[in-house]
Amino acid sequence: MMVKASRRVPGTILLAGLLVAACSSAGSNGTTTPVNPGPGPIDMVDGGGTPMAEAGLTDAEQRAKAVQAMHDALLVDVQALSKAVADLKDAAPTPADRGWDKTLDAAAITSMRAAWVRARTAYEHIEGALAPLFPDIDTAIDARYDDFLAMLPSGDAYLFDDKGVTGMHAVERVLYADVIPARVVTFEMSLQGYVAAAMPATAQEAADFKNKLCAKLVTDTTTLLGEWTPAKIDVAIAYSGLVSLVEEQREKVVKASTSEEESRYSQRTMTDLRDNLAGTKTAYAVFQPWLLTKANGGADLDRDILAGFGRLDAAYSMVQGEAIPAPPATWSAEMPSAADLMTPFGQLYASVSAQVDRTKPDSVVAKLDSAGTLLGFAVPGK
Repeated sequence: MMVKASRRVPGTILLAGLLVAACSSAGSNGTTTPVNPGPGPIDMVDGGGTPMAEAGLTDAEQRAKAVQAMHDALLVDVQALSKAVADLKDAAPTPADRGWDKTLDAAAITSMRAAWVRARTAYEHIEGALAPLFPDIDTAIDARYDDFLAMLPSGDAYLFDDKGVTGMHAVERVLYADVIPARVVTFEMSLQGYVAAAMPATAQEAADFKNKLCAKLVTDTTTLLGEWTPAKIDVAIAYSGLVSLVEEQREKVVKASTSEEESRYSQRTMTDLRDNLAGTKTAYAVFQPWLLTKANGGADLDRDILAGFGRLDAAYSMVQGEAIPAPPATWSAEMPSAADLMTPFGQLYASVSAQVDRTKPDSVVAKLDSAGTLLGFAVPGK
């Protein structure tokens, strides 16, 4: 698998109608308390916080339940991704005698960018589970420009076809060619096989962008939609993926210091981080009811994991807008100075690093590792 490095989900996310409610306290007399997770049946939680409907299930039954819950929870975003890229392709203009004109095609460009943002949001929500389950599709959809060029010794001289560099970031590189930050251009110019980003300048390029580059993305996301079935879901792999996605939060921040971040053309990498965290919460909520049945520390781990998610949320809320803060010119990820750590970028880096370092027992990744062990999964670093 190529190494890469994306709607908010508020607070504790129990998926209405999909997951059993699992975070209510008992009444003052210790009796069971009815909990309504939203539309759907009311479940009961015992005095220890364990969902009564879950407590009697075997681990094998819990796995089967998690498979279906994972499928159902992520299906909405898989469908949204497929729909968004189809809308993007449909909106792409194909003038008969010219390429794109930023004035004449302004409405179409706005529509395409809006569809790309919808696609990006949907994919960042589901990336943690999907990337390890479908690595080839993940690469085709989400690999960066530099990832592709590393596999293409001769580079990719033509930006608009369905060969070489493809996927969401290839499309993004065309759609936002006129607003790419200078620092990103400087970084990419150093890559072997680099070709400057550009919008279609001829009728042929416009037609190829629509019917080749965008069409391939439609095909890849349609394939993903067809593959997203319970039979293809391994919950142990999916759990490992959600843990890895939390770890990648730091990697994405670090790459921003060298202009290698993911959504670097549209300048919305900070939103990618928020969407990744939202998707991680959604994936974790699939396992939460099962974890809460574990009498040997499940409830404590759940509390600590949710607190860790809350700390990441708080760190991301400190950053305004969609772009990640600009790193100071003197930044070093290996040995950041005290002054650099006081900058907005440095504070973000420090907050994320503290939560994703599995060597720190109180980090959310360490807690997720422990929860995975409790559920019987082999987890990274264990």
